[in-house]
Amino acid sequence: MSRVTSRRAALATGGAALAALAGCTKYGDESQQPEPPPSSAPASGTSKPAGGGGGSGGGGGGAPALTKTADIPVGGGKIFADKKVVVTQPEAGSFKAFSAICTHQGCTVSSVSGGTINCPCHGSKYRVADASVAGGPAPRPLAPQAIKVTGDSISLA
Repeated sequence: MSRVTSRRAALATGGAALAALAGCTKYGDESQQPEPPPSSAPASGTSKPAGGGGGSGGGGGGAPALTKTADIPVGGGKIFADKKVVVTQPEAGSFKAFSAICTHQGCTVSSVSGGTINCPCHGSKYRVADASVAGGPAPRPLAPQAIKVTGDSISLA
């Protein structure tokens, strides 16, 4: 009988361990990768649209356009999850970009509202102006990303 008891105990212990492991992944997507080290490329800082209006929006001969300047609300931003970047416009005509990967546990941020970039996993919030931590468990700001504003187009630099 002890052989049956030890088998049941082993199965119960294995099941509990599996349940604990599954619980660790419930907050994020299995495809989430840990945050890459900060880029050595300098951040764009404040970018102003250049040139006269009416451009073709091609992004200036380099990377294809990520979005149009009109698509980024003043005081807010837009997340491009496929590119793992969030673009903000803290003040009219000033565009900034940051990594969309939360510095807490690597989840992708999900919204920009109320002047903050928000992570759905554990509630971290980052300011749209500089991606500094506004609240939550995040240990550091979102990493800056370089962008290029040409006419009415924004592209990754």
